[in-house]
Amino acid sequence: MDLDLLSNLLVVNAGSSSLKLRMVGPGDRVIESADLPAGDAGLDALAGVLESWPGFAASGHRVVHGGSRFQASVLIDEAVVEALDDLSILAPLHNPPAVAGIRALGRLRAGVPGVACFDTTFHATLPQEASVYGLPWQWTEEWGVRRFGFHGLSYAYASRRAPQLLSSGPEKLRLVICHLGAGASLAAVHGGRSVDTTMGFTPLEGLIMATRSGSVDPGALLWLQEQLGLSPSAMTEQLDLNSGLLGMSGVSGDMRKVLTAAGGGDARAKLALDAYAHRVRTGIAAMAGSMGGIDALVFTGGVGEASGQVRELCCSGLDFLGIGLDRARNAAAEGDADVSQEGGATPVLVIKTREELQIAAEVRRALTNS
Repeated sequence: MDLDLLSNLLVVNAGSSSLKLRMVGPGDRVIESADLPAGDAGLDALAGVLESWPGFAASGHRVVHGGSRFQASVLIDEAVVEALDDLSILAPLHNPPAVAGIRALGRLRAGVPGVACFDTTFHATLPQEASVYGLPWQWTEEWGVRRFGFHGLSYAYASRRAPQLLSSGPEKLRLVICHLGAGASLAAVHGGRSVDTTMGFTPLEGLIMATRSGSVDPGALLWLQEQLGLSPSAMTEQLDLNSGLLGMSGVSGDMRKVLTAAGGGDARAKLALDAYAHRVRTGIAAMAGSMGGIDALVFTGGVGEASGQVRELCCSGLDFLGIGLDRARNAAAEGDADVSQEGGATPVLVIKTREELQIAAEVRRALTNS
């Protein structure tokens, strides 16, 4: 398909808490923007928003889980939508809203091509030793249980942007990227390719998050399931919605509220904050280890971009990797910024996540190659 690279593209990010719409125009300029409620309320408002916006040549949809089937962004047809429905069991908070958004836009703009862009495909380059679990081989081979990794659209953008800020070629650059938001993960990116990450088969593994537990001994979960008589769906609800910062602090899953409570002397909030930062710090060292070193550390995502205090806590004690923050730069950082300590061996960058631009690039690539 011949697609004018300057055409308007609609980017749809249908999540569990909101429906975000961005119109990306010529020169990757965002010319329209709307944040709608999640669920039916947002989908009901979609038609009115589109009526007031300019036309678009194609749409791109963020989809969290592509499983083993989708190794690249793909032109949407009914078979793709059915496959995404089947994958919803692996990302129950994220895939169903994405599928609902795809179907709603298909009804409103029939005939306009759409592309599904996956958070998992950036991690398709993971070496097998980084993606395999120590499970019975039949589960790996027949059931496809492996580490997929997520936040790939954010990582793909940050791994393109970081070399520009560093005035360096990306070919050999070893980046540890921290995507810290309501969901949180780390990735080791070597030469623009993902070689390790903290999230796994689902977006539950890895770091402590807003309401998600992150990694927990599976033996503890099996024991709790037995003792409490929890069904798999009840256990999933506890791990997805009632754990993480919210479960530990008893205050909120919102990092801003946890920081305020911890600063006011709330012991559980302080513990939650300290545990969160501990997991990030040890994860950064592990990601660097997987590449044999680190050339730059990147913070992105809502928390990673906005909170200098969280960045400072997460970098504390990483002097052995050459990582140090300039307190003034870190506190004042807005948008893309270098917050490194003067003379530090390892640059520390803040990069505003621009998933809409990455999705637009994926749409152009998918349609011009189709």
